[in-house]
Amino acid sequence: MAQIRVTPAIALDDTELLEQFILSSGAGGQNVNKVASAVQLRFDAAHSPSLPFEVRHRLVALAGHRATKDGVIVIVARRFRDQQRNRDDARVRLIELIRAAATPPKPRRPTKPTRASKERRLETKKSHSRLKKSRAKQIDE
Repeated sequence: MAQIRVTPAIALDDTELLEQFILSSGAGGQNVNKVASAVQLRFDAAHSPSLPFEVRHRLVALAGHRATKDGVIVIVARRFRDQQRNRDDARVRLIELIRAAATPPKPRRPTKPTRASKERRLETKKSHSRLKKSRAKQIDE
């Protein structure tokens, strides 16, 4: 049972990753039709015992279209021609994604607009208003 160290606090168990080898598209000549060199890496983030609760939710949100409805993250690596390099690439991409989710987001500190920015905004509103009024039809009395 090998462990994949993600952060000092998080380590994934090798059994949590499911790798499937699929036919890759692109360069490779006739070899591309015979050898399954692309890797489809699946990681069940929603039910992983290795990840803390908050990290799981951030990870699924961060994964976007790579996450299924069930919270399984699917990473397809087909950048290289050989299987081992694609396998390593998929694992590295998953680790980077988990590391990004492991860092908590900075809390937003609400700021108030400055007096000058308020005045600039009002001035542009006034000039827009004058411009639109000048476009209107003038009625002679």
